[in-house]
Amino acid sequence: MKKKVVLAFSGGLDTSFCAKYLSADLGYDVYTAIANTGGFTPDELKTIEEKAYKLGAVKHISLDITQEYYEKSIKYMIYGNVLRNGTYPISVSSERIFQAIAIINYAKEIGADAVAHGSTGAGNDQVRFDLTFDVLAPGIEIITPTRDMLLTREYEINYLKEHGYEADFTKMEYSINKGLWGTSIGGKETLKSDQTLPEEAYPSQLEKQGSETLTIDFHHGEIATVNGEKYTDKVKAIQKIEEIASAYAIGRDMHIGDTIIGIKGRVGFEAAAPLVIINAHKMLEKHTLTKWQQYWKDQVGNWYGMFLHEAQYLEPVMRDIEAFLDSSQQNVTGKVIVELHPYRYTLVGIESDYDLMKADFGEYGEVNKAWTSDDAKGFTKIYSIPTKIFHSVQERNSKTTE
Repeated sequence: MKKKVVLAFSGGLDTSFCAKYLSADLGYDVYTAIANTGGFTPDELKTIEEKAYKLGAVKHISLDITQEYYEKSIKYMIYGNVLRNGTYPISVSSERIFQAIAIINYAKEIGADAVAHGSTGAGNDQVRFDLTFDVLAPGIEIITPTRDMLLTREYEINYLKEHGYEADFTKMEYSINKGLWGTSIGGKETLKSDQTLPEEAYPSQLEKQGSETLTIDFHHGEIATVNGEKYTDKVKAIQKIEEIASAYAIGRDMHIGDTIIGIKGRVGFEAAAPLVIINAHKMLEKHTLTKWQQYWKDQVGNWYGMFLHEAQYLEPVMRDIEAFLDSSQQNVTGKVIVELHPYRYTLVGIESDYDLMKADFGEYGEVNKAWTSDDAKGFTKIYSIPTKIFHSVQERNSKTTE
């Protein structure tokens, strides 16, 4: 019997080459699988399936893991207000881990001898796939033809033609990866440090002028309603916010960061829903959490995003951080009012029963109700003591050295 290999398949040039090469040259029965985290339409998935069978796949499967991706990743990225380097909502990169998990679980389910992917040797995805495969199934061989053979596009295209498969593999100016939590755009200007993407490079174009009010209700940190409409399915809530906000071409930016392999990377992205949701959620937290809750959430949220980006989702500390983030959301309930404009948005304010500004202790800059002026004077005097001690010692030592 032929050995089985499960190939993470997208239908692009690299994975198309891998499908044919693994069967024709290496003699495997090739099982192709695509893990959908919300970035593909039914028509796109159908087209990918047709390509797989034309390339000789024994079986093709589409694994819909969108809900799992929300429950195990996006939810915690919202809780943690995760923006890598203060900018990037870890859009496509967070998906890769869950795609890898789904692929390797399928490989184990069918008793595959090997698993394969089409990543090159110059990016983050190779690490995300390899590490996840190796942790969850150390006995399964990992095959990576594109990386190992240092292939050119021309070689892959000619190879496929020689084996009777032709498709439009015209190299696009930009590499676009679309997902539930944002779209990345790479190529041309992103390869240079002094340029930015032009308007036409973004998949979502400006459709609306003027302004529009968007309201998002959160319940314990999760989206509950959008413009008054209730959502039990949080994926659909995200998609609704994306539909509304992307019409204003909101959420565009350039991410510059350190890759897992150590080189600097640069990519453009558009993420209307993620940026609006995260910043609306963060504003609600400013009203409903204490100073120290916010401080430590910032620390662990930053770590969570970094570990997620760098393929460490399976590290046990991630479950510990998630437990902390879950606990932090008990009072993060209320409505956030957002005003949308072309290319930008304004956080107007919040309404919440847990708003700590509503406490009857005083109004900032106006009047105090829970302390007297003498209390304030005494507090300030005690508060100044550590700094007064430091300056007193410095002054004494300064006089001694004179």
